[in-house]
Amino acid sequence: MNDRLLLLSAVCAISLSDQALAEAREGGPESVDVLIAEQRREKQSWWDQNLLAPYDTWKKGVAERTGFSWGSDYSAQYFTATDSMGDSSASAGMFRLYGSWDLLNRGEKNAGGLRFKVEHRHSYTGTTPSGYQLNLGSAGVMGGPFNDDGVRLTNLYWRQQFGDQLVGYLGFLDVTDVVDVYGLGSPWTAFSNLSFSTGSSSMALPNDAAPGAYLGGWLSENFYLSGGLVSLNSDPKDPGKSLERAFDDAGFFKFVEFGWTSSKDRFYFDNVHLTLWSVDEITDTATPDGWGVNVSSSFWVDDCYMPFFRAGYADDGGSLLETSLNAGVAWNPRKDDLFGIAANWGRPNADTFGPGLDDQYGMEIFYRAQVTENLRITPSLQLLADPALDQDEDFVAVFGMRGVLSF
Repeated sequence: MNDRLLLLSAVCAISLSDQALAEAREGGPESVDVLIAEQRREKQSWWDQNLLAPYDTWKKGVAERTGFSWGSDYSAQYFTATDSMGDSSASAGMFRLYGSWDLLNRGEKNAGGLRFKVEHRHSYTGTTPSGYQLNLGSAGVMGGPFNDDGVRLTNLYWRQQFGDQLVGYLGFLDVTDVVDVYGLGSPWTAFSNLSFSTGSSSMALPNDAAPGAYLGGWLSENFYLSGGLVSLNSDPKDPGKSLERAFDDAGFFKFVEFGWTSSKDRFYFDNVHLTLWSVDEITDTATPDGWGVNVSSSFWVDDCYMPFFRAGYADDGGSLLETSLNAGVAWNPRKDDLFGIAANWGRPNADTFGPGLDDQYGMEIFYRAQVTENLRITPSLQLLADPALDQDEDFVAVFGMRGVLSF
């Protein structure tokens, strides 16, 4: 793979709801444009009254007049397990502010503008959710974004359209917005375990706010090509240092993705893709070079069920798993409620955890309830069998609760 490959990506994302099916959106479930569009969309909740309706109307008016749109949310994640080698529970919270400002050719095919997302991540307990799975003796991550970083940048980039077929990004990027994307990949709205999210725990993902670029688009009505190049040395808490490292250390995460969808407006639902990635060696952090391949297949059946199959393989690179296979299904019992169940088989990466570890197995079940227009609550259960890092433990059950309040 060319170490400076700059083929890049425009991926569409649509929420699991009937109204959103007609909207072709760009980026993963947690990308700025998708988050803002989701806040604007009227939802079916258990309590229909929207107390923030005047505020939402005012924000929409500002966007129409100036091209500046924004949103924010507060989320919290809690886990507790039947057995742990460390703390018995973990919890953390996060405030996010995100926005877009269309400054060039607003409303036209060659529009350009800024996208940003800043966060404050904070822990309620000694162990954060992002590190909790390792405490359970399992080679993996659950609740990955919920850590104790404090104030941090997630992305800040210029987005440029080139007609109907092509789009490019340049700036500080969150690569999970554009690589190996599928409809259930968000730890805020779907599965919390990374094995069922971007890269299936077998991709050596860089940190957020990584200096880089993306470019990509449609080859035809059904096929697309995307790719990217971002720095491996990013520090979301110090973007200036990230930029300096990108030029000095020249260590990069690269990917190229080729995919098929039944139609452009079904990209996020009916999608089959193949992703190739590689990472450079970083001597300062003892990160080995490596490469890998991921495949994904998901289909939205009768606008109600989404079965999926995803797999990944890594050759070195510092990933959590060397090989990962997972399959599952999501179902909309109500328009904006979501039930999901999935199972994973994984082989830990020997370069990351050492040789001689056994394979491990996992399952996650969740139910996301849209309580009000602005509040979602998601209880979950994870079952970890034969955790690879604790040879004395056969089985661990993890109970979780997640809440997201948007405003």
